[in-house]
Parts: sequence; structure tokens; C-alpha cells
Amino acid sequence: MGRIVSNFFISMDGVVERPDQWHFGYFDDEMGEVVGSGMASTRAILMGRTLYDEWSQYWPDQGDEDFGGVINPMPKYVLAHEPFEARWQNTTVLSGVDDAAVAEQVRALKERTADGEVTMSGSATTVRWLIAQGLLDELALLVHPVAVATGQRLFEGTGTVPLELTESRALASGVLLVRYAPVYS
Repeated sequence: MGRIVSNFFISMDGVVERPDQWHFGYFDDEMGEVVGSGMASTRAILMGRTLYDEWSQYWPDQGDEDFGGVINPMPKYVLAHEPFEARWQNTTVLSGVDDAAVAEQVRALKERTADGEVTMSGSATTVRWLIAQGLLDELALLVHPVAVATGQRLFEGTGTVPLELTESRALASGVLLVRYAPVYS
């Protein structure tokens, strides 16, 4: 069965919102290698509706250079409360009458991607939902040595979420790569 891995740039105080405001000063070749290796096993992208709306307005017009060449042809799956017509190439909308129906579609997606990972990025709300449904396999966090103080945090209003550390290392920039697996009871 495939795995769902969520990747985040995150501040020391847990903020994941607007990394464009605080992340780029820490991005270097070493971090690029970490991000690139994470994409190497990616077979599909999973995202929430808000991220889809943002990315589908930008990436299709960027051509095949850099990340556009990766994201545009790749299969994309969007979790949405209501069905909608997706116009970005290779996009499938996963929606249903309730959480259980959508979760079943995500489980089927994991089964179809048995040879790789479904990468999920950019939405703390979607990560929280995936964890609540027992569907997230790994959180891959690049923890930046900065306190942002304002913005959405990864775990807001979730209660306790037990995690098991599976990898950690410090990058030369002071950013920490930490990987956690949610512990489902």
C-alpha cells in the first residue's frame, strides 16, 4: 500500500502559514536536496481545495521549468466538501456525502499508489483531517530556526496527537529535518 507523506516548512513555534514570509532565507542546496529527494518517490499530490485554488491559478502557466515541470503532469487529488469541476490537468476531486466516504476514496488512492508516496503539502487543515481518519503515514517537517508568532499552526485545536520520531538531522542552515509517524491506537 502506498503512503501519504505530508511535508511542511514550519517555524520553531509551529507556524506553517505563509512560509514565503520567513522560509527563503534558509533555503540552500542542502535543503533543495531534501525537498528533491522527497519528490523522487512521489506518485501523486494530495491537497485541499484552498491550496488547489491557489496552485491551479499559478502553476499551469509556469510551463515545464522547475516545479511546474513536476506538478503540472503529475496526478493531483483534491479533497473537497463539495464536488467541483477541476480544470487543471490530471486532477481528480475526492468528495462525498461525509468524511467516511471521502476517507474511503483516499484509502483506495493509497492502494493504487503501492509503489510510491502520495505527497501532501501546504494545508494544516488537510493534515489534521488525514490524522483524524487514520490516513497520514508520515509528517516530514523542516523546522526553521525562527519564531513567527502569528499565523496558522500545524496543530490548532486538535487535542493530543501522539507521534513517533523516525528520523532527525540538522542541516547546516540550522533547519532541522524531522520525520514523525502518527501513532494510531
